[in-house]
Amino acid sequence: MSPLNPLQAVRTRIRPAARRPADLTPEERETRCLLLRLCSLLLQYPDDELAAARAVLDSSVRALPDSPAAAELAEFAGWFTATGPDDLRRHYVEVFDLRRKSSLYLTYYLHGDTRRRGMALLTLAQCYRATGWESGSGELPDHLPVVLEYAALTGTAAGEAPLRRHRRGLELIRRSLGAADSPYEHVLAALLALLPPATDADLRAVAELAAAGPPAEDVGLDPFDGGVFAPPGTFVPPAPEPPTRVPAPGPAAVPSTDPTTRENLR
Repeated sequence: MSPLNPLQAVRTRIRPAARRPADLTPEERETRCLLLRLCSLLLQYPDDELAAARAVLDSSVRALPDSPAAAELAEFAGWFTATGPDDLRRHYVEVFDLRRKSSLYLTYYLHGDTRRRGMALLTLAQCYRATGWESGSGELPDHLPVVLEYAALTGTAAGEAPLRRHRRGLELIRRSLGAADSPYEHVLAALLALLPPATDADLRAVAELAAAGPPAEDVGLDPFDGGVFAPPGTFVPPAPEPPTRVPAPGPAAVPSTDPTTRENLR
């Protein structure tokens, strides 16, 4: 039985992958696809459906061929399976929703709250549509589980390009999760094991990003296009109202200096 088959019981869809580099065997292509799919699933919010599928996910992880990525996922799967659903949800919200340095929205690390982020989100969404793929999750196109699902279904060339482009952000997320002593660090470590190694420039950039934070603009949230691209829960200011114009006083409102007129007004 193919190792992908158990995941058909979970909420993702199985689609044929595009051609991969020639140096990968069919078995290696299938394993890489499964690793990316598992990372996508394990980084989603642990709602009732995902929590109920923990045994299936754990068995899929245990069936992976030995590799650094598989070892990292096995470490995470042990905690994920043994932890109660309520504790899983509390921990997920704490590390991903309440910490800026471990947010799962990748373009934030590259562009911050600037106009360029809106364009990056639009470009990513157009890339998905160009391949005929839609996530159907309701999430932003840069949400890491969405990017991982796209990579698993599309292939290592174009499909994994967004992951390679945001490698520095992924490294910062991994470090932040490690500092918080979160088991989710293992999932990020598994993903990074599939990507090209970090260069010295990457490591310097990550250190600077951790110290200074992403770019910022004092222009509000224009890049989010009125809330279309804003992450869930982000405050988007309403459009400004037109200025209130006070009419100029008419002649009757100006006191007259003519004595006859003053007499008539008495």
